[in-house]
Amino acid sequence: MLIRRTDRGLLASWWFTVDWLLLTAVLLLMAAGVIFSLAASPPVAARIGLDNFHFFIRQLIFAFPAVLVMLMTSFLTPKLARRICFAVFAAGLGLMVLALFFGPEIKGAHRWIDLGPFNLQPSEMVKPSFVVAAGWLMAQGLKRPDMPGQLLAWGLFGMMLFLLVLQPDFGQAALMCAVWAVMLLIHGVSWFLVICLGIVALIGAVAAYFTFPHVASRVNRFIDPEKGDTFQVDTATRAFENGGLFGTGPGAGSAKTSLPDAHTDFIFAVIGEEFGLLACALLIGLVAFIVMRVLRHAQHSDDAFGALAMTGLATIIGLQAVINMMVNVSLLPAKGMTLPFISYGGSSMIATAFAIGLVLAINRRTVRAGSTTGGWRPLVAA
Repeated sequence: MLIRRTDRGLLASWWFTVDWLLLTAVLLLMAAGVIFSLAASPPVAARIGLDNFHFFIRQLIFAFPAVLVMLMTSFLTPKLARRICFAVFAAGLGLMVLALFFGPEIKGAHRWIDLGPFNLQPSEMVKPSFVVAAGWLMAQGLKRPDMPGQLLAWGLFGMMLFLLVLQPDFGQAALMCAVWAVMLLIHGVSWFLVICLGIVALIGAVAAYFTFPHVASRVNRFIDPEKGDTFQVDTATRAFENGGLFGTGPGAGSAKTSLPDAHTDFIFAVIGEEFGLLACALLIGLVAFIVMRVLRHAQHSDDAFGALAMTGLATIIGLQAVINMMVNVSLLPAKGMTLPFISYGGSSMIATAFAIGLVLAINRRTVRAGSTTGGWRPLVAA
């Protein structure tokens, strides 16, 4: 049955108001992630005694709820989307506290909740929900001078940052500090306040360096490779050299046989080796298109809430991708930051899909009543 513009059902409204270019780009990126997981993960699974296709099958399974979450979220009104984000943020903070006391310790950190078949990382869902919740509070502060919107948003940021440091997860903490700084600039605060935030972040980074040995070790190895083991970054660098322009071919690379995180942190190096520079460029172009598309929507948003929320969500996805790629080419110290929709990980994939769904929901256009020519007006964010 054909969907007509004169239809007023929920599906028809969604069909003619959703950003199909953005949605298609994201689905392409997710499909690429599944393909690249098939190329990168079998040797990693074999080394730890799992079935060769263990991570690939799980990545394929995770893709289905991720798509479902994205599509379901895209049906929301901006009002309902921000209400759900407040609930997700509160639940996420509660689960982060539980992870500190009852979660498994993995590589010295308590970031996960053991759910049996898989581990849930609550902080992944906290990130996009914080951006939307804080964006709404800041926008309300602009509309209602009697409401301390920015102060309340600072409170949400402080709670999230405090728990990230306790886990500890300094990479995510630094990422969210950068996202918060961007949102503050969009909101219109002074450069002085942003610089103060940068100074506090720098002090925190120095404190982490002198407090946590693994942080100091990574920084020292990055500054002076002679001071420690640089096997992973050296192997990743050689992978790009081996791949050249067109790559060695799927399955023909050698880096994934020795890189312990070839399916997660260093999957970009595996792509560079087996699929070549052209594939890397296409991947970067696709991520850049998604980020720029969201920023374009933010620029043309009719209200402060939409501009703040979509800018923050685009910054999360863009910065996370940039950090992952920079680690792979030895421009940043090694850090466990996933490449959105590409690296293995259910929590990361579903959370990023949630973020895209929020963008689609906030940016949705509604067909004018009685129009048969496709006229539109922005949805009003309450």
